[in-house]
Amino acid sequence: MKKNQRIIFIAAAAFVLLGGTSIVLAFQNIQMQEQVEEIKAEKQKQKEQQILEEEMARMETYIDTLPDDYELAGYDSWQRASIIADHLYEDSDGRFKEEWGTFLALEAERKNIDPFLVYELLRVETGDTFDPETVGPETQYGHAYGMAQFMKNTGPWIADMADLPYEDDLLFDPFYSIQLSVVYLEFLYSQYEDWDYALTAYHRGIYGMEAYVEEHGDAKSWYAVEIQENAEENQQLVTLDY
Repeated sequence: MKKNQRIIFIAAAAFVLLGGTSIVLAFQNIQMQEQVEEIKAEKQKQKEQQILEEEMARMETYIDTLPDDYELAGYDSWQRASIIADHLYEDSDGRFKEEWGTFLALEAERKNIDPFLVYELLRVETGDTFDPETVGPETQYGHAYGMAQFMKNTGPWIADMADLPYEDDLLFDPFYSIQLSVVYLEFLYSQYEDWDYALTAYHRGIYGMEAYVEEHGDAKSWYAVEIQENAEENQQLVTLDY
């Protein structure tokens, strides 16, 4: 074969070979893209399954805390409670657990109380820690215990009002503590129909509130004002579409 013919043959063969390689690379690229899409789809499926499992776990955790004769709230109530719980969890930087928020929202709704009032009360009572093991400073009446800071001399009658059993250790149970606080707030508000009076009475006791009013002419203590202002701010940040 002449030299020029050999060069042409080699060039043609190289062209065919390179063309074939490009086809193979293009095919492999398509296969890789398909594999990537399959992996993405599988990850999305796993994520959706995880979210579902987490929601179910939250619901089961909440239901396990309820008495046997408790009537579950409807779907709309549960959705509102979930939205509120998510907000409280984020607002507290994760210190106020979502299952606590769900329980609080549903209990507050049952008693027709703003859940954010209860949340802000618990924030103040625990020094912004939301620690269920909180023990208050010693007073002439003893210590206050738990997230809602009830004393051992008042805890039993508030538990009786809530139709709950009483043991001192239960004051450290966050769900128990939350329910007592909601029931007590409902009682106080029913007495005065004014949140300044109800909140100041929660903080100082009923006689302490009356002494405060006698001295200041109203019940607008720093405690009542701070809780209500912060609760209103939280309300404005949450949109309840249900």
